[in-house]
Amino acid sequence: MNDHTTYYNLKGKLTDNETRCIHYHSSLDIIAIKFKCCDVYYPCYECHTEEAGHTAQVWPKDEWTTKAILCGHCKEELTIQQYMDANNQCPFCKAAFNPNCSRHYHLYFEE
Repeated sequence: MNDHTTYYNLKGKLTDNETRCIHYHSSLDIIAIKFKCCDVYYPCYECHTEEAGHTAQVWPKDEWTTKAILCGHCKEELTIQQYMDANNQCPFCKAAFNPNCSRHYHLYFEE
């Protein structure tokens, strides 16, 4: 893995340096999420479940100004609100994000 793995405290079953993992690895699967419970970036909830050793916590809405999304393409950190407002595209590098990630928002973010 590249230098960003250490810099961003990125863990999980990664398959490349754009944060894809063995569970989600399409061309659009290029974000990692910092889990509130452990302050560690994982590519997906399955990686967290398999490696963290504790139950995941969701980010409450009043903390959506926290930088907790990592663009695997440009390595910029986004706040949760920036990510939610980004229309499935990095606001920094314009790389496309997987729109199907929204199916799992309830695992990461308060509804």
